[in-house]
Amino acid sequence: MRYEVILWDVDNTLLDFDYSQRYALRRCLRENGTEPDEEMVRTYSAINDSWWKRLERGEVSKQELLTGRFRDFFAARGISCKDMDGFCKRYQEYLGSVYRCLDDSLEVCKSLTGKCRQFAVTNGVTRTQMGKLRLAGFTEIMEDIFISEQLGVPKPQKGFFDQVLKAVGVLPKKALIVGDSLTSDIAGGRRAGIATCWYNPGNLPEARAADAVPDFTIRNLREVERILEG
Repeated sequence: MRYEVILWDVDNTLLDFDYSQRYALRRCLRENGTEPDEEMVRTYSAINDSWWKRLERGEVSKQELLTGRFRDFFAARGISCKDMDGFCKRYQEYLGSVYRCLDDSLEVCKSLTGKCRQFAVTNGVTRTQMGKLRLAGFTEIMEDIFISEQLGVPKPQKGFFDQVLKAVGVLPKKALIVGDSLTSDIAGGRRAGIATCWYNPGNLPEARAADAVPDFTIRNLREVERILEG
């Protein structure tokens, strides 16, 4: 194999984050006495994404993100919430209680077992990510799961990948990261000297920023094996 190690992003790479997010948000809103609609989901998704981008840039902490996104969402939609902490806690619980695999991702990872070492790398909340990965069956395949919350630094910062590579015990040139985010997975991988594979099922435009240009671009996760075989 061209690479000894695969670092798999989780949300919207292995697992359908949008599916889990919609379920968790709609359930929490109903429990709050608010009947959700698709416009609410779209509004929250945009706000949530902007907060995660701020985390990637080191502008906010994880705790600020977890509450700030809902504060902004409630303000944007004129929703009243008397128990913000309870809402946030339930949201994370529900987010980790459902999953949907993308592109037969579980079968893809199973097919690579024994051919290379596989690890998950994510910026998500530990309890939520572990819940989804366990339910989906990925904890039985991945050699380890690296979560920024535990490492103390998020993707795409080089410190995240430096810790991962040290723990895995592999040279950067022998590792490949596969992920859907140009700003997190691809930019972070390039900074650390890791080969990068952009999962782009929607055929989005290529990156314009030099530090976010991937080495490989795929539309289906089964293409990863072709890359490994060189």
